[in-house]
Amino acid sequence: MRTRAATTTAAAVAVVVAMAAAGPMAAAPPARVMVPAATAPTAGSAGDAQDVPLFADLAGRAVSLKPSLAGVHPRVFVTAGEIDHLRERARSTHRSEWQAVLSALPAVKSDPPPPPGPQERRSQNNVAFAVAGVSLAWAVERQPAYLAAARKWMLAAIDYEPWGYTYNKPNVDLAAGHLLYALGWAYDLLYHDLSPAERDRVRASLERHARLVYDAFALDKPGKRLNFTQNHDFIPTSGLAVTALALMGESAEAPKWAALARAHHHRANSLLSPDGYYYEGMEYWIFSIPWLVHFYDAWEHATGESLWELGPARHWKYYLAHSLLPDGQNVFDFGDIWEGPLTRAREGAEYGRVFPGGTLQSNFNVMYRVAAHFTDRQAQAVAARCAAAGHSNLEEYWTLIWRQPSLAAASMNEIPLTWHFEDMGVVYHRTSWNADATAFAFKAGAPEGRRATTLVARVPEWRLSSGHAQPDTGSFIIWARGRYLTGDTGYAGQSQARHHNTITIGGAGQGLETDHDVWRDMDQARLGTIRITSVRSSAGGLTVTAELAGAYRPELGLTRFQRTFAFTAPDEFSVADEIHATGGTPLQWYLQSDTPVVTSGDGYLVGGAAGTPALRVRVQAGDGARFASEATVLTAPGQPGSITSGTKDQRGYHLEVETPAAPLTRIRAELRLVGDRR
Repeated sequence: MRTRAATTTAAAVAVVVAMAAAGPMAAAPPARVMVPAATAPTAGSAGDAQDVPLFADLAGRAVSLKPSLAGVHPRVFVTAGEIDHLRERARSTHRSEWQAVLSALPAVKSDPPPPPGPQERRSQNNVAFAVAGVSLAWAVERQPAYLAAARKWMLAAIDYEPWGYTYNKPNVDLAAGHLLYALGWAYDLLYHDLSPAERDRVRASLERHARLVYDAFALDKPGKRLNFTQNHDFIPTSGLAVTALALMGESAEAPKWAALARAHHHRANSLLSPDGYYYEGMEYWIFSIPWLVHFYDAWEHATGESLWELGPARHWKYYLAHSLLPDGQNVFDFGDIWEGPLTRAREGAEYGRVFPGGTLQSNFNVMYRVAAHFTDRQAQAVAARCAAAGHSNLEEYWTLIWRQPSLAAASMNEIPLTWHFEDMGVVYHRTSWNADATAFAFKAGAPEGRRATTLVARVPEWRLSSGHAQPDTGSFIIWARGRYLTGDTGYAGQSQARHHNTITIGGAGQGLETDHDVWRDMDQARLGTIRITSVRSSAGGLTVTAELAGAYRPELGLTRFQRTFAFTAPDEFSVADEIHATGGTPLQWYLQSDTPVVTSGDGYLVGGAAGTPALRVRVQAGDGARFASEATVLTAPGQPGSITSGTKDQRGYHLEVETPAAPLTRIRAELRLVGDRR
């Protein structure tokens, strides 16, 4: 089952326009605005209720291993014969990558945290990665030290209590998914190297934790609803799948665990936006997407059924390619992602984790697998670009399996410079694929995509969990001359529209800003009216127009909010708003900056410190408008389970323009690049 929108790459309408400009743009390939040929669900697609199988039917589906794998170990991701092939790769085409993996195995360098298990954030996830990595190292290298380390870490982790945090969803959340995946795969890889008593101990722990996850994610009560498209759903169920496939034939409940895991991933892939944009933002793409791939691979390898074509995997290359800024390290950071200006300044609590060794940990090696599965040279090019930029991966060892050395990468110039994620309502544009390019992104869509606003009513067991999609409808990010000039404030415990480049109505933002998920109680039909209405390319740049009123609650009286964002090469941007409102309250217009907003003539300088590139901003807002520049302070995320209870953090600065209440307000901002060129 595939949606029409999921197959639009080949059928896309390409508007090819020559971009004539001086400097870096002179040698740039033509810009192409990619617009899907059809945007609404069509007959035979996942958008039709009759073609979305009942969840009970999915969960009740019989599951069996390939006949050749019954009673065989290893079998989940690789067989013994395939490990022989990996051993050849490790000594030839993948030698340098594999040697780097072996030299950095954490399970060899240290002892495991002892039971009852560590409680630091992500600490048990890291135990899982250590177990998986050293277990594969043993399977390939057959070095006794690797087996000893794998055994030690496995036997410690099976006794953790709980798997995860004692204070938030113990045994059924992300850590449980990570450990089911790692220990299930390790059990499969080391099956013949463990003693019968050790196998019994590991299997008993896996069975106990698989039951707990199964019970949490089974649709076993009337009215129970599940967050299929959220990473806290498909990560635990991906781990459940790996353990179930490893224990098939040994544990009587393994077939039903496997069926439930497949049901969740069938739902996730059917319901996620087919255009490849991940609604939770780039940080969560990095964190989450490998788990969809782990499920695809384990399921296809062990059962013979492929779910690759059901979901958005084919289009991830566009998301990764366009999300990366021209410097190859920073990203367009819509959604909950890192700490905004702090991370960009190489400061704050997140920098060391996000940029280990000073370069981005993008988990780009999943793109090697996408490229291999679809024989996609463009996807291989995106992976190669990330590798050349020095990016790293949480699970480097998968490169040995995923990278197909015989698949040549295409030129990045084959990937359009402009990409419109039509369902999600996001447009990206850059002047070239070179490091000195100017790039921008504009966002105007429903939190999980326009398609989701119609599907949710027809999948009654689906509860959207869109908290990581911030109230940033109408926001934009600009990068030029090697610098991030306007944009986002990072992961917030309590996100608010006033922290983005958009507007508020009498101080009220988008959705209901009293909870981390501001969209939870919004009418989906209303959210479905948010959309980019046109993307127009010309020899001089690009113009995007959008209708945004649906992001705001009806009682605020906003009947129309049309924003037009335009780029005129090489140095000019403009934002033109036409706002119709009946609420009788002033409007606030915001522009974010990493550095203080300073007065300059009849305008302001935004985004650049002294001597560096900046934007000269002039705002026309009519009589009575009030201008102010202030520090941006937000609520940072608290610990898991208490996300809205974090500390107050300063995340850059902003320009605020407040206009008097009026039935019609027009605001126009002109932003021009100034300062030394890079």
